[in-house]
Amino acid sequence: MEPLHLIVGLGNPGAEYAKTRHNAGFMVLARLAEQWRANWTSEKKFNARVARAVADGRGAILCQPQTYMNASGEAVGAVSVFYRIAAERILVVVDDADLPLGELRLRPGGSSGGHHGLESIEQHLGTRQYARLRIGIGRESGAREITGYVLGRFSAQDAKRMDEVVMAACRQVECWWTDGIQKAMNQFNGAVGGSASEGKEQ
Repeated sequence: MEPLHLIVGLGNPGAEYAKTRHNAGFMVLARLAEQWRANWTSEKKFNARVARAVADGRGAILCQPQTYMNASGEAVGAVSVFYRIAAERILVVVDDADLPLGELRLRPGGSSGGHHGLESIEQHLGTRQYARLRIGIGRESGAREITGYVLGRFSAQDAKRMDEVVMAACRQVECWWTDGIQKAMNQFNGAVGGSASEGKEQ
């Protein structure tokens, strides 16, 4: 068995936050667990929901922190220490209001971009060098204060689009897990459903 990988989806727990824009990471992880037939368990010692997936001799821990977004690093740090998972084998799936709805952007590291969940993870891991997959949720035109927007629910039209995005994100996560980050970036970064050259980043 190869070393474990950790795949984290960020969001806020509770029915009032379910299917809101800020919970895009939770949505991707929920779909992954369903596809991989991985069963969730609530782990109080991590303050997280976790599931175990195995494919082709590879193992992965799926994680949905239950700490609320701004303290996500507490759960991610605890899980990574317990399972001895190095930062280079961690992928965090997160919403991004600075990307248009339908855009995927996987990176091997970088800044938090002002996202409090990523800030918390960086603090607890002690590094920025962990992969993050940003899921574009867009933003209201010209709006600077976006709290109400990101905590709002998708319109019917956007929800349908988001379902396509979640499916594509799941394929990108699986590619990262099995084939590495370079292939996953080259093959999936950009607008979901766009042309091969549209929005692609090498």
